Amino acid sequence: MMSPLTFIHTVPETTADKQPAIFLLHGMGSNEEDLPQLVQDFKGSHHIFSLRGPIVLYPDYTFFTIEEEGKPIRAEFDEVLTTIQSFIQEAIVEFGLDEDQIYVLGFSQGAVLAQSLALTMGSMIRGVVALSGYVPDFVKMDYEQHTVAHLNIFISHGAYDYIIPPHWGEESKEYFETLGAKVTFKTYNDGHGVTPDNHQDLVAFLRGR
Repeated sequence: MMSPLTFIHTVPETTADKQPAIFLLHGMGSNEEDLPQLVQDFKGSHHIFSLRGPIVLYPDYTFFTIEEEGKPIRAEFDEVLTTIQSFIQEAIVEFGLDEDQIYVLGFSQGAVLAQSLALTMGSMIRGVVALSGYVPDFVKMDYEQHTVAHLNIFISHGAYDYIIPPHWGEESKEYFETLGAKVTFKTYNDGHGVTPDNHQDLVAFLRGR
């Protein structure tokens, strides 16, 4: 891989010519070791790429910083979104991935990026799991967007999220529905995190694809 991003890659046990893949994007102040536990059930059948944010936020990392909640620093966001798009495209070629089975899972700012990737990469992204995120206004207004009528997206949020307001998750649900995506939306009795029930539901969603 020529990408500048640091990542963990788990190779599936199956040997099919073209195999599905899940790309993981962590939250602010975390790293590439945070999310693989959520997709342990797919290690045998999927390539799993867990990416590290390129910006140091000691002692961990972030994909972008923010002016205030809901407003990413635009220059950082633009750059990292392009870098992740290139990473996914390169991985598809280098590892012979099934182009019809590319999934992105993100938590918090990773969910922000995952939803933005779905909008900007179109049919290249088959499914998204967006845990406690939102879609920035400038992505809706300024970015060139592709159809998401093919997209299956699981959006979840903690009912007591004190970092990213729960109604932002509802707004994402409504936004993707207006664009024709197939949306599964659930809330949980939690703050800014992933409950066991949330984990169980996202696994069921991915299996159903």
